[in-house]
Amino acid sequence: MMMQCKEHLTVEGLQKIINIRASINKGLSPLLREAFPNTAATSRPSLPLDNTKLHPQWVAGFTSGDGCFKVSIRESKLCKAGGRVVLVFVLTQHSRDEFLLNSLVNFFGCGQTFNYKDYVEFRCQSFKKNYENILPFFYKYPILGVKAQYFRDWTKVAEMIQTKVHLTKEGLDQIRQIRVGMNKGRYEKTANTVPGVI
Repeated sequence: MMMQCKEHLTVEGLQKIINIRASINKGLSPLLREAFPNTAATSRPSLPLDNTKLHPQWVAGFTSGDGCFKVSIRESKLCKAGGRVVLVFVLTQHSRDEFLLNSLVNFFGCGQTFNYKDYVEFRCQSFKKNYENILPFFYKYPILGVKAQYFRDWTKVAEMIQTKVHLTKEGLDQIRQIRVGMNKGRYEKTANTVPGVI
């Protein structure tokens, strides 16, 4: 709207835009703070959320952007295969969005939230809840983008756990291979196999 009215072409209009930017995420970079010393972050209204109104497709999109599907292997000599496999589903946001992440506990019917210095994390690491609640949800409301690949890998590991393949050394080794290609590992793996990519 401001740009349609060409307000951004005036000093006052540009300052309004910078004030809005200052209220988003981590605010202004040091360079912008120095360039615009009179910036006053626009106040953001605090809106209570009703978790019954979270739209499933919105949650899927939110997860596509900010979610993480992890496979954790906790090495243990007590386990016959050599380690314990844990599936973890995580969503992380700035601490000001704590209410939203708390509402996901009710929305999914599982998981819990953890507060850290300046962020909040929704986490589900119960295999049963991930398999019965999280997995079917994302089958019905698919993840889009690059996270769809991570979800497919996570699903493969979930099926291996469900069929007890993870209890064998061979199965655990297969899960380790899948895990190497997940999240940042996928890019590192690609960089090492594509000529000219460092």
